[in-house]
Amino acid sequence: MTRQLVFDLPGAPIRRARADFFPSAANQPALTAIDAWRGWPGGKMLLLGPEGAGKTHLACIWADMAGARMIAATALPGADLPTLASAPIAVEDADHIAGNPAAEAALFHLHNLALPHQHLLITAATPPRDWGIALPDLQSRLQAAAVTHLAPPDDALLSAVLIKLFADRQINVTPPLISYLVNRMDRSFACAQDLVERLDKAALALGRPVNRALAADLLPKDGAADSLDSTPNG
Repeated sequence: MTRQLVFDLPGAPIRRARADFFPSAANQPALTAIDAWRGWPGGKMLLLGPEGAGKTHLACIWADMAGARMIAATALPGADLPTLASAPIAVEDADHIAGNPAAEAALFHLHNLALPHQHLLITAATPPRDWGIALPDLQSRLQAAAVTHLAPPDDALLSAVLIKLFADRQINVTPPLISYLVNRMDRSFACAQDLVERLDKAALALGRPVNRALAADLLPKDGAADSLDSTPNG
């Protein structure tokens, strides 16, 4: 079969508004905690969950509600901490700074500058006790924060996300195809985004519809999801 020329154009942007968030058993407790942000104990909350579970999406929802700024924890050294602390602030992937003295010190100072006058949301994959933080004062402050958890996306949530991603590309799909994909993919939004993009490109290149037959050709024959893994977005 003759392959068609496919230009590597940017895909549909990832949308992280409240309307794009699909509540499910996997994320409802965290969504409830985010909605109740004004009542966070001490004004701070730790949002924990595996890579690709939707932490960045929830942080964006909170930033919209609270008028908060967002910054990666690794970008804190050299940042204007007083300015950051003058409004609600979300610090993403705080577990990535363990063993980085400058970043640990910056998060410690940001915490002290922001609280109790502002609200602070911190995201990470695991609890602070598992990060390997070297700064004892930062460790104690993090462990004193209230915690909410995101579980990996369940089948219902992954199905809804896949349908939305296909619809954004104006691709009509059937329920059997969605079930087939959900049963064979890594359980993350990043993998869903990558898989939909790959199916779209393959369909265009081969002149075939996006269906189960195309998915079967694209996915690993043994059903493993390793080759579908991609860098998660939150």
